[in-house]
Amino acid sequence: MGSEGRSIVRKPRFLCLHGFRTSGEIMKIQLHKWPKSVIDRLDLVFLDAPFPCQGKSDVEGIFDPPYYEWFQFNKEFTEYTNFEKCLEYLEDRMIKLGPFDGLIGFSQGAILSGGLPGLQAKGIALQKVPKIKFVIIIGGAKLKSAKLAENAYSSSLETLSLHFLGETDFLKPYGTQLIESYKNPVVVHHPKGHTVPRLDEKSLEIVTAFIDTIELLVMEEDKNGEESNKKPTK
Repeated sequence: MGSEGRSIVRKPRFLCLHGFRTSGEIMKIQLHKWPKSVIDRLDLVFLDAPFPCQGKSDVEGIFDPPYYEWFQFNKEFTEYTNFEKCLEYLEDRMIKLGPFDGLIGFSQGAILSGGLPGLQAKGIALQKVPKIKFVIIIGGAKLKSAKLAENAYSSSLETLSLHFLGETDFLKPYGTQLIESYKNPVVVHHPKGHTVPRLDEKSLEIVTAFIDTIELLVMEEDKNGEESNKKPTK
């Protein structure tokens, strides 16, 4: 039923983190495969990663440049370069463009989005911005840097999460591991590979129910905040 019959104060606001060597504009195109009935219920902000791509992009010939990357890594994905600078950049943009309720990430952006709630809770990242309440992970995985992973996933994450798992996605086994780090994950299975999938009838139901839930939570939080502001100070 979506939000019919309810007065929504505002749309849940999400910062969207694109895939490796793509861009915010490309992710905007990818996400708009989803029905208008979904997109129109979210306040989406699309951000370019801080670093121009340092090699060939897999989307050359499909999407126009420029292309960007969030951080760099070795062949085993266990050592990262510029990760701290990436966190500083994200915090700066979240201060200037926020506040945000949550993150939507695809591929490298999903790996970041899935790890940030735990890093924030441990005091390692995003200490100057409000708590990340929701994440939507598309084609994601865990951070493989041992030091980061120890902090990001050391305790079960209570952040509300929606995960998209592609049947033929090369990251599917790692996306499954990420799901296990969250306390109450909602999962959409789709038959495609490493992509932002279109929503069939079943996945649309799951996504709509997730948005129903987060809309209510945002509304309740805003209402509680207003009531707190109305209380007289002694």
